[in-house]
Amino acid sequence: MEEGCHEYHNKRILSWSMTLQLAFQSIGVVFGDLGTSPLYVLPSTFANGIKDNEDLLGVLSLIYYTLTFLPMIKYIVIVLRANDNGEGGTFALYSLICRYAKVGMIPNQQAEDENVSNYRLELPSSNRTKIASKIKSSLENSTFAKYMLLIATMIGTSMVIGDGVLTPCISVLSAMEGIMQATPAMTREKVVWLSILILILLFSIQRLGSDKVGYIFAPILTLWFICIGTIGVYNIIKYDPTVLKAINPLCIVSYFKRNKKHAWVSLGGIILCVTGAEAFFADIGHFSVRAIRLSTCTIVYPSIILCYSGQASYLRKHMDHGPNAFYASVPDPLYWPMFVIAVMAAIIASQALISGAFSIIQQSLAMGCFPNVKVVHTSAKVSGQVYIPEINYILMLFCIVVTFCFKTSAAIGNAYGIAVVFVMTLTSFFMVIVMLMIWKTNVLLVIGYILVFVTIELVYLSSLLFKFKDGGYLPLAFAVVLMCIMYTWNDVNRRKYYYELENKMSPEMVQDIIGSTNVCNVPGLAIFYSDLVDGIPPIFKHYIKNVHALHSVLVFVCIKSLPISKVPVEDRFLFNRIGSKELNVYRCVVRYGYTDLRSEHESFEIVLVRRLREFVADEILVSQENLQNGESDEVTRTNNVIDQAVDAGIVHFIGEREVIARKESNIRKKFLINYGYNFLVKNLRQQTSKVFDVPHQRMVKVGMIYEL
Repeated sequence: MEEGCHEYHNKRILSWSMTLQLAFQSIGVVFGDLGTSPLYVLPSTFANGIKDNEDLLGVLSLIYYTLTFLPMIKYIVIVLRANDNGEGGTFALYSLICRYAKVGMIPNQQAEDENVSNYRLELPSSNRTKIASKIKSSLENSTFAKYMLLIATMIGTSMVIGDGVLTPCISVLSAMEGIMQATPAMTREKVVWLSILILILLFSIQRLGSDKVGYIFAPILTLWFICIGTIGVYNIIKYDPTVLKAINPLCIVSYFKRNKKHAWVSLGGIILCVTGAEAFFADIGHFSVRAIRLSTCTIVYPSIILCYSGQASYLRKHMDHGPNAFYASVPDPLYWPMFVIAVMAAIIASQALISGAFSIIQQSLAMGCFPNVKVVHTSAKVSGQVYIPEINYILMLFCIVVTFCFKTSAAIGNAYGIAVVFVMTLTSFFMVIVMLMIWKTNVLLVIGYILVFVTIELVYLSSLLFKFKDGGYLPLAFAVVLMCIMYTWNDVNRRKYYYELENKMSPEMVQDIIGSTNVCNVPGLAIFYSDLVDGIPPIFKHYIKNVHALHSVLVFVCIKSLPISKVPVEDRFLFNRIGSKELNVYRCVVRYGYTDLRSEHESFEIVLVRRLREFVADEILVSQENLQNGESDEVTRTNNVIDQAVDAGIVHFIGEREVIARKESNIRKKFLINYGYNFLVKNLRQQTSKVFDVPHQRMVKVGMIYEL
């Protein structure tokens, strides 16, 4: 299979010492969820007890091959190749498709975007272009296909955020349940309340950030993996070494023959062994593909396989201990140390998914798919480390409610698996498009990918949906709520953009207004913020109609997100002149990637003015209209105008665009705009002035109502 999108880290070749350091760090960040799955997989699978000793071999064989095919072959070998300049996750796949085909829902693409240094894809040379061209053409010409891609991205995002709720619940609760075995006085209710207390503490420290989290957590998770692997070997040797014959896939066939429907239902518990596998792809931006592959193959995968084998070996001799498989299989002298390590590992696993939820919401914000909540960057070194206060407390509230209502890890397991498999299935959906359209992979290999991985995922999903009434509805309900929020925000913002596009002002109209005797000129530099990349927004006309005054230098600024992870600083500002040089009117498109910081170390206006001066100098120096000896004078004159305007004062004009549905609109549209969108605006809004640190004493808000 050809690798169409090269890993960012490979462009700066990493030494083996650096790769080893990253591999060690990744253990503390990426693998917490997958590593703590032995706490609850067998208890969830055998919640009603073990009926037949041979069933343990069938279940263990299913765990072997599920772990091998999904995390190892699908993610480690295939999916990690589809990174976007070193970034992974649902939005990375969507951004690759958007760059290769014009499937973005908002028509703000510019030809200059492709000149950004890391925008173009490095595609394989292949003669298999006919199918790729057909798929590209079909996507670009189908509004339905564009909507489906966007909605699929939103669903994947919603499910990952849902993991941010369920992972802390099941991880902490399953770790705390071990205390019930050692202390009979510890009742189920007490375990639930202790778990809730730990969850509250966990969410309370999120505001401190996760800087250097890899170095802090990696030793604990490494110790965890060593312990569960070693105990697994001990149990295999002591109780039943023949358990290793589960590597024979015929054990799976026998298991289904004996149990039929019950075997199919049990798949809902077995699939929990791959929880956290999506983090392999989502977190590669912090490490590298080679580092994650190294840590997975040398420590994570072997330890987990040995742990499950050890539990199965123990249960072969103690079939009545199925509901408490992990702690029951721990040797008595190691019980309390393993309890402490398990609780710490569970907290770390929860931390990783909560941080991941923050990161993916930041990406959703950048792509216009989430309300403008407040994003706090907790690290000056790592842009991906963010904290979102509103989301943090909402997740905490949901975690407390889920833990209190479900009370056991087995019950939460019924809900947990659906979110995991949905994300995996959507990843496969995107991967098929990437392989056919971008990588131009042989069709037979793509068919093989679908037959193996998609089939496995759909079989597991069918089993999980059987448990819908037992808790499987929870992640779906959560995803529906998030989908409604994301779709409402994206849909209405898209309508706003089209409204401005239809009612924009031409450069000639601006020139006429500036030259009008009814408009007085005042010294200073005015920055007008807009969503349009071309043309002047109607709110400018509204402003002139009511104020009748213009500053000596005007800059129309559009903040735009490109479908790439990062935009190099030198490519971030794109200037154009509006009208003649005497007018001193400019358009500036400020381009960011979906993981870029929106607030710089320098204030936004200082960077903007510096880049404006550079643009003016470059424009004049390359102009063929000026004589050679007169060019420097022209640069000096224009820069003087800009300097005088800056000295006179910079004013930021921010549009307060209230939106309402037209009177003739249908009920759905009126509800979507008048109630849904406006509710989100009032309750979850981070204004442009806060994002770019606009001084309040130099900010002017211009109000206007858009009838959409």
